[in-house]
Amino acid sequence: MRIEATLILLCSSATAALAFTPTSRGVAAPSSSRCTASSSSSLYVSTEDVAEPTAEEQSTTASINDSLQIPLSYNEMILQTSQAMTDALAAGRTRQIVRILLPRDAANDNFGVFQEAEAQTSNSNALNAAESTKLVPTDESWQGGIMQLYRAAAPTTKDILRQLSPTMRDAGVPPKIVEDRTIDESGVDGVGLLYTQIGKSGGDEVKGEDEAEGGVFGAFGFAESVTLPTLSEDDMCVFVQPNQEVIDSIETLSTQSAASASSPNSPLIALINPQWRNVDDALDSASKSDNVFGAFASFLGGKGNSMKRLDTLGYETTYSLEGYVCKGGNIRLLKRFDSDWIAFAENDAGDAWVRVGQQADRPRYQDVEKFLDDKGVGFKYARDLGMIPKL
Repeated sequence: MRIEATLILLCSSATAALAFTPTSRGVAAPSSSRCTASSSSSLYVSTEDVAEPTAEEQSTTASINDSLQIPLSYNEMILQTSQAMTDALAAGRTRQIVRILLPRDAANDNFGVFQEAEAQTSNSNALNAAESTKLVPTDESWQGGIMQLYRAAAPTTKDILRQLSPTMRDAGVPPKIVEDRTIDESGVDGVGLLYTQIGKSGGDEVKGEDEAEGGVFGAFGFAESVTLPTLSEDDMCVFVQPNQEVIDSIETLSTQSAASASSPNSPLIALINPQWRNVDDALDSASKSDNVFGAFASFLGGKGNSMKRLDTLGYETTYSLEGYVCKGGNIRLLKRFDSDWIAFAENDAGDAWVRVGQQADRPRYQDVEKFLDDKGVGFKYARDLGMIPKL
């Protein structure tokens, strides 16, 4: 259905462009990590001026770029992630989007395994990860699908919340963390809500949009109950692997907590490993247009409208650690809210990461391939066969 709709949209784009004139999306995001339309899209071209960074900002960004390294262990990733989120919170960014790798047992990265063991990320100490655990991108190698990813993402998020908690930082006392899976109405979408209760012993429950308004089928008694916590000062809330179906809940909780957004102790709300992709397909690009054509693309599953709503609420990427394969070798992309995107390639020994390039915008696959070419890095099979030098 999605493929057929995409073909129809592509074939009719010329006619639709004559019938509907795209309008500006409003205020553009101040950095490349915000939800903005691609400059190469034929459906939307931004005409807004982008402020040039000052010399001081460029110096700070360059310094942070130089300091960034790929975490080699689960422990390091938790500390690096929590530090970036803490720095962003201190800079007034209370609405954050975070993408991280997930821990996985080193013996379970191949297809065809009947049953995988759970990765051991902690023991009696909060962050003592087992030596056999490695960090893996959220790709197709997770044969258990989105629920297997959730089983790895939930405990990882709890460790991040412990590190972020002021009680853990100041007194060494871990916070009370509540996990709420009722936000996942189907029970199999791999979505969860984790939040701390620091300011008081229990959080008041607030009705989400579906419950308060009755939802689409509320008049017939079919609405599911969606409750959200009331966050007090120093509390933190994380939506784990959110999808577009929970955007209403994100918007409700963010608006509910917005009254104290100017306070130094305003609650942090973060989205960890959203299920929508960073890159756009045809429907995503079309759905960013502010016209009937864009609305139809959003109805068919394009993420444009959801990203606009998050952008309006102030959500932006504060930390991102992603990975994929290019030229047969593992690649990692690393970014903080105050840095550029840095690309790293794994060396042939598998024990270190080599910086191959950086740029302000998120590098495309073609950009990373050019980084490797410029560094003289060839295909991994050729390096393995001794045809070219090792990395």
